[in-house]
Amino acid sequence: MHIPPFDNRNEPIVDANDPRVPLVYFNIVKLGDGERFSYSVPGYETCIVPATGTVDVSVGGLIFEGIGGRGVDVWDGEPESVYVPSGVEAEFQCSSATAEVFVAGARSDDTREPFEVRASDIDLVQYGSDDTKTHRKIKHIIGQKQADRVSRLLVSELFTVGAGGWSGFPPHKHDTDRLPEETRHDEVYNFRFRPSHGMGMQLLQREDGKVGDAVHIVDGSTIMIDKGYHPCVAAPGYEMYYFTILGGLSQRPLVQYFQPVHAYQVETIPGIKDMIAKFK
Repeated sequence: MHIPPFDNRNEPIVDANDPRVPLVYFNIVKLGDGERFSYSVPGYETCIVPATGTVDVSVGGLIFEGIGGRGVDVWDGEPESVYVPSGVEAEFQCSSATAEVFVAGARSDDTREPFEVRASDIDLVQYGSDDTKTHRKIKHIIGQKQADRVSRLLVSELFTVGAGGWSGFPPHKHDTDRLPEETRHDEVYNFRFRPSHGMGMQLLQREDGKVGDAVHIVDGSTIMIDKGYHPCVAAPGYEMYYFTILGGLSQRPLVQYFQPVHAYQVETIPGIKDMIAKFK
C-alpha cells in the first residue's frame, strides 16, 4: 500500500496491471534542460502533469509547448497538463533547467483525441473550515470540465489549507461497483509537504468494525488505495499536498460511500457536497 520515496529512475512507480490497483498507472519522470522522455502505455489513457518545471509535449502529431511552469514546488503556481489517448506514444522535452513530471493513467481501451489543459482550464474547489479541521483546496486537472473528452481518468491536486488538518474525511470508500451507492475506482496518491520535512498519516480501514492500519507518510510517499476507508491527516505545522489519480472500472464519475458511523459529519463540513459532485 505504501511506497516510500525512492529514485525510480523514470520507471513506473505503479505499473500497468498492478495486482493491487490494476485500474491506475503512475510514473514520475525527472529531466534536465533539453532531455527527452517518451512512453506508451497500451490499454491506459494518461496525462502528463509537470510538478515543477516546463515541458514541450508531442502526441498524436500535435505539439503542445510550454506546459507547466511551476518553480520550486507544487505550491509555486498552477498545474497544467496534456491528455494522451490510450496506447498512443507521447514524448516530452524539458524546456526549463529541470522538470519533475507526473504521468497519471487509467485503464481504458477507448480512443480519444489529445488535448492540453492550461491553468485557466483548472476547476478549483475549496471546502471545509478551520473549525472542523477539514479546510481543503482541490484543483481538478482532468475533471468535470473534461468529462466528454476522456474515458475513465480523473486527476486532481489536493491541498490542506493552513497547517495541519484532515483530508478524505468523513471516511469513505469506492471499492465496489454497486450503483447508485458506490463505484469501483482504484486510487493512487503522491504526497508532498511544506516544509519538505513535514509528515502525516494515511489511515486505511478495510472493514467496518475492525481496526485499520496507519501509515507514516512523508514528502514523496506514494499510497495505493485498493479497498477500504482511507482518510489522511497532516501533522500540525505542515501543509500537505497530494497528487490524486482515480481510475473507474465501469464509469468515470466517482460515487463515494461514506462510512455509516461517521456519515452524519457530511452535514457538518461546509461545501463538502459541492466537492463530492465535482468528481465526475
